[in-house]
Amino acid sequence: MTHAIGCRLSAPGIICSLGIRHEDVVDALRSGQRGLSVTEAFTPGRPLPLGQVNVTLPSTEGWPEDHKSRNNQLIAATLDALGDALPATLKRFAPERIGVVMGTSTSGVLETERAIARTGPGNDFDDEYRYTRQELGAPAKFIAERLALTGPAWTLSTACSSGARALAAARRLLLSGQCDAVIAGGADSLCGLTVNGFASLEAVSDAPCQPCSANRRGINIGEAAALFIVTREPGGIQLTGYGESSDAHHISAPDPEGRGAAKAMRDALSMAKLPPDAIGYLNLHGTATEHNDVMEARAVHAVFTDSLPASSSTKSLTGHTLGAAGALEAAFCWLALEHGFLPRHVFDGNYDPALPPLPLVSKPHDGVVQRALSNSFAFGGNNIALLLERT
Repeated sequence: MTHAIGCRLSAPGIICSLGIRHEDVVDALRSGQRGLSVTEAFTPGRPLPLGQVNVTLPSTEGWPEDHKSRNNQLIAATLDALGDALPATLKRFAPERIGVVMGTSTSGVLETERAIARTGPGNDFDDEYRYTRQELGAPAKFIAERLALTGPAWTLSTACSSGARALAAARRLLLSGQCDAVIAGGADSLCGLTVNGFASLEAVSDAPCQPCSANRRGINIGEAAALFIVTREPGGIQLTGYGESSDAHHISAPDPEGRGAAKAMRDALSMAKLPPDAIGYLNLHGTATEHNDVMEARAVHAVFTDSLPASSSTKSLTGHTLGAAGALEAAFCWLALEHGFLPRHVFDGNYDPALPPLPLVSKPHDGVVQRALSNSFAFGGNNIALLLERT
């Protein structure tokens, strides 16, 4: 078997409703401990389970006014969580040779909502308000300015595939020779816009979500950030393949047959020069909406036929973290490969018979897995699959 060219993924910086320390996140993934809390903060009169980050975030005191947002606080926490690898990277490579690629869908919209609450709808904003906090480019700009980096820096916003696409873009920057290292990932913070927006689509569940269940009623929304330092170094856990597709079936509904999703998975396998039976674990997009779960199960069967890998959706634990989800779930795959376990699939156990069967990880499972695939699918048929290998 010819080995594919990969890019090394550092130990990730993670912050989500399961915690910030790797030990806490691994324990929750292994045991299937949900990180959801019920609140009416964004939907008065309608309590919803949300994947809220409840750890203390870095203070914004002394930050430039443009950077003061909860989204950037999540990012700052993950930069800190990268540990010694970050200062070592900054020392090793010149600032112009380090890139930044981020994914987001909300950026700092929460701060605009707070400004509207202060001044009232339709009124002029006060002097505290900064539009720049909600610009989609804000996450990458924050990292670049915070770390004094001058290499390529941009933010992608392709809805729920954003964080995963940032990692694919980082790989392209490295293999094209434009960068020696790239800080890449995704971040999204909870806000009224997304919670109420998905509620208006009747896609939000009032109870903890149930991916692949006959009783599934929709998603839970969450917030998170996840970052990697991506380099061309050998060894460790490598991003050896990705597949991207855009089937443009509908602005918000997936192609029922999952053709674009299947193409993304096949292209990731092709780039990594691997057959389907080489994959030991599949992190499902698994939103627990009626149409997504059917589409994804069909797509997985189309690609893997008789070699279905162990699968789970971790969104039942964290909520759907939107623009951060692709990076966060890649980080979960990294942890699974590094620590020898499979994230547990949590639902009511009533598998929907209308779905092609998937081998879900229904109980704690320890064991060495060499390769993992992570799916992220988004509005507009924007699909990506990432393939991680332990070398």
